[in-house]
Amino acid sequence: MYAVIRAGGKQYRVAPGDVIKVEKTGTGLDSIVEFNEVLAISPADGQITKANGATVTGQVVQEDRHKKILVFHLKRKKQYKKMRGHRQDFTAVRITEIAFEGQKFSAPVLEMKAPKKKKVEVPEVEAAGKSKAKAKKAPAKKTAKKAPKKAAPKKKK
Repeated sequence: MYAVIRAGGKQYRVAPGDVIKVEKTGTGLDSIVEFNEVLAISPADGQITKANGATVTGQVVQEDRHKKILVFHLKRKKQYKKMRGHRQDFTAVRITEIAFEGQKFSAPVLEMKAPKKKKVEVPEVEAAGKSKAKAKKAPAKKTAKKAPKKAAPKKKK
């Protein structure tokens, strides 16, 4: 089951569970986005039909910016160069449901991962009657390098 939707002037082929990057929407994280502009739909039988009244819903996963694109302008022989960068904003949306003619095709629910626990450092127990300074080994001493021997001067003929 998939649908073709239009969002931000572009068309996307989506299925339940897909994550797509669309133009930035004004919603926040974990909000629900509904795409009403469904162009075509393919139910389970594989027949592609026009989607009158179909809706596609998704959940906002991330809001970020794409990688930087460098825009370089050059006019030959005129000593004109200009370089600019551009980063486009996007919203990553996970498609959760496609509804068409009373049928609903849903994506499986993702389990939220528990945050990782930080390791707690346990202080070392001092050796019996010895201080920490004695318990640690002293660093090895570095020896100074000797200068190389000078070569004998050459005799002129």
